[in-house]
Amino acid sequence: FNVESLPELEVINTLAAKHNKKAPVAIRVNPDVDAHTHSYITTGLKENKFGFNLSQIDEAIAFIQQSENLQLIGLHFHIGSQITDMTVFQHLCISINEIQESLAQKGVTVEHINVGGGLGINYEHPNHFPIPDFENYFNVFSEHLNLQPHQTLHFELGRAIVAHCGSLISKVLYVKQGATKKFVILDAGFTDLIRPALYQAYHRIENLTSDLPEEEYDVVGPICESSDTFAKNYSLNGTRRGDLVALRSAGAYGEIMASQYNLRSLPKAYT
Repeated sequence: FNVESLPELEVINTLAAKHNKKAPVAIRVNPDVDAHTHSYITTGLKENKFGFNLSQIDEAIAFIQQSENLQLIGLHFHIGSQITDMTVFQHLCISINEIQESLAQKGVTVEHINVGGGLGINYEHPNHFPIPDFENYFNVFSEHLNLQPHQTLHFELGRAIVAHCGSLISKVLYVKQGATKKFVILDAGFTDLIRPALYQAYHRIENLTSDLPEEEYDVVGPICESSDTFAKNYSLNGTRRGDLVALRSAGAYGEIMASQYNLRSLPKAYT
């Protein structure tokens, strides 16, 4: 169990005792490393809701050591998502090294180090950069993280692996002329891909059925919410009703975050 607070440790200890088990736990630590990403996906600062702050580690370990039904087996870190600056991961390694050195002086060692995920992808150019920079990412940990001989290192790189593997395909319902701009209104909305509305995230948008000269549009969904917008002032091939449009790199945080808000149907998936 990756544990983020003392109350959670207490609950796990109680449940383990009830079943006469010894529960293996890893402490999730906030190393106070700024991921320099959107505030909604920055998770490793000391004021974030996740994990134990550095000043709370000793208290957490003391509780585990005093509990008959808990066993400390690891340290877990996850500082954020969509990180493309490798120096951020260097800072994480330095912080982990310092934490491990401090714990070793107190006779505390663990079997597992989990550095989470966070490696970003290139949303702007998925055709040119379909594979994230795994080589430099892993080299950072190889060069800067001081693992003990008995320790296993874990990564959680979900987005980096699957994001480019999916696209949201939508049909154009209308092209609306506003006072100063044109709107491409799709049959897909933030119920199908919420990242632009929730995180102001960018997804490359392509008109799959038009070879007309590019024009500038706001690309929006049909839902009665002003936030139901995929992109503003976006250049697309000249777009008409019935055209098919692809929103790229939707394989992560796309279908899994879809909803039936406003009684809309969930999008269908095809492979």
